[in-house]
Amino acid sequence: MKEKQQTSRREFLKTCVAGTVVLGASEGLAFAEKAQEVITARKSKVVIATDASLRTGSGVDPKRALALLDRAMKAYFSTRNPVDPWKKLVRPGQVVGLKVNTIAGPGLSTNRELVAAIAERLQQAGIKPYDIVIWDRTNRELQRAGFQLSSELNKVRCIGTDAPGVGYEDASESFGSVNCRVSKLLTQTCDVVINVPLLKDHGMAGVTLSLKNMYGVINNPQQCHSNNCNPGVADVAMLPSIRKKVVFTIADATTCCYEGGPRFNPQYAWEHNSIIVGHDPVAVDYTGWQIIDRKRVENGLKTLEAVGRGPKYIAVAADTNHRLGTNDPKHISLVQA
Repeated sequence: MKEKQQTSRREFLKTCVAGTVVLGASEGLAFAEKAQEVITARKSKVVIATDASLRTGSGVDPKRALALLDRAMKAYFSTRNPVDPWKKLVRPGQVVGLKVNTIAGPGLSTNRELVAAIAERLQQAGIKPYDIVIWDRTNRELQRAGFQLSSELNKVRCIGTDAPGVGYEDASESFGSVNCRVSKLLTQTCDVVINVPLLKDHGMAGVTLSLKNMYGVINNPQQCHSNNCNPGVADVAMLPSIRKKVVFTIADATTCCYEGGPRFNPQYAWEHNSIIVGHDPVAVDYTGWQIIDRKRVENGLKTLEAVGRGPKYIAVAADTNHRLGTNDPKHISLVQA
């Protein structure tokens, strides 16, 4: 009987991957269950979209950022209409959070033009402006990265967890090595969250991207950095609220860094002019790791593994205790768009 149930679940998950899946929180398809699909299915799809002409003299061109986003999302969801992918992720009436990364300031934070493009497509998919919430740890970090704080009706919201009336839950959540209180923006404000991290080197973890961006969701990230953030990163991503609410990753690889991160070190930053999208955060992070290593080698540096900073948490996130996705390149379908 147990074997029959397991087989049925495998077939169901394969059907979900092959067909159209609505990923609202109420359907319960988020980090953990999407990862189980990835493990069960033949391949985990990751799309990298690149535009060598993304920038104008003053920075990223907003129109080209929107076109780049459309290219990535249409390639991932196999659609022609640029609004259709968003209808597969969210539905009208939901509050959709965009969890950005702004800790490094204006030189190396989630790109504002990319975030604006995501917000535009969400509205075209039926999400009201006020039901879109751009957020991170603090108001100060958001402002420093160039985001304009807002909590006005009829406008896209932008707010930090440290804002008055927000904060972290009183009760903590635990998994493995971590015990954390989670931002109320995740637990109480947002119905679903789209993860919008930035591809960076990290002096301890090796790589910071989709999984480690969840450190900006908890009250005590400093306590999760031991042993090169392993298994801390994987364990934080397993916290129940995160697994329930975070449904997709749109990783900003427009400006990245290959050494000296996570802070902004201009000598190690480069314009990759890409975005990386996928349901599987482990596959997205593995892909980002390979991009950073290639850039390191191009610039005469050893790989992260060779210098003792290989992101070991990526393999842990894929293990049988976590099942957050796959780090096996044979099970990753990498699409260039």
